Amino acid sequence: MTVYIDPPAWPGHGRMWSHLISDVSYDELHVFAAELGVPRRAFERDHYDIPAHRYEDAVRAGAVQVSSREVVRLLHGAGLRRRKRPGVVGRGRA
Repeated sequence: MTVYIDPPAWPGHGRMWSHLISDVSYDELHVFAAELGVPRRAFERDHYDIPAHRYEDAVRAGAVQVSSREVVRLLHGAGLRRRKRPGVVGRGRA
C-alpha cells in the first residue's frame, strides 16, 4: 500500500493543509486514513485534507512525500482524479 502526501501549503480555516492521496484506490486511502485516526469527514472528492500539525504523523505512518504537482499527476495517472463540478458546494464522498 502506497499513499502520498504533499507539503502543507494550502490555507484554510486559519491553518495550512496537505493532501493525502492513493494512486491505487479510494479504499486503500480510507484504510490508511482510518489507521492514522483521520476522520472520514476530511475526505474531499479524491483526497484527505490533513492539517500541517499531522503531516509528520502521516509520513511516519508511511505516506510518501511528493510535490503538489505530483499529487495531481498521480491521481490522473490512476484515474482517481475527481474535479470539483462548477456550482457544486460541499464535500464529495466515496
